[in-house]
Amino acid sequence: MNGMGGSIATVLAGDHRRLDELLRRAAADSGQIDHDAYGRFRAGLLRHIGMEEKILLPAVQRLRGGEPFPVAAKLRLDHGALAALLMPTPTAPILSTIRSILTEHNGLEEGADGLYALCDELAGPEAERIAEKLRAAPEVSVMPYSDGPAVIGAVHRTLERAGYDLRDRNTAEREKPT
Repeated sequence: MNGMGGSIATVLAGDHRRLDELLRRAAADSGQIDHDAYGRFRAGLLRHIGMEEKILLPAVQRLRGGEPFPVAAKLRLDHGALAALLMPTPTAPILSTIRSILTEHNGLEEGADGLYALCDELAGPEAERIAEKLRAAPEVSVMPYSDGPAVIGAVHRTLERAGYDLRDRNTAEREKPT
């Protein structure tokens, strides 16, 4: 353990840091998107979501005697919103929305009361086995971007269901009360 918690927290919070850095690099160049960094972020985030959906959340539910983690439904809505945002070609509003969702989402997972610490605590000696499964999770296949009206509509509906919206800075500025 390196101060970040147990082995599960170490694996997943470390992956958050890696993804945060890729997202930062993707949007770092004054409005221009670094498509190489974004492509790696996109594939990495989809893998990370899969790790949580297929390994971590089921393990927590099993360890809690069948009871899901109290905010599991919220985490799953966030995962859906993030995955939807990864379908179209990236834009500044998409990157801003992803960053906003991840800030809140990662807070639910990290920290002393977060999902990762809870899983490490509940798992006890099994935590390292779960962490090994997380480390061994396969890379995911990433589809080409899709910008059709059906995809964009699905993105907006998925964001709305999760309690988010996609706005660019100009729209947000126009909607500020005066």
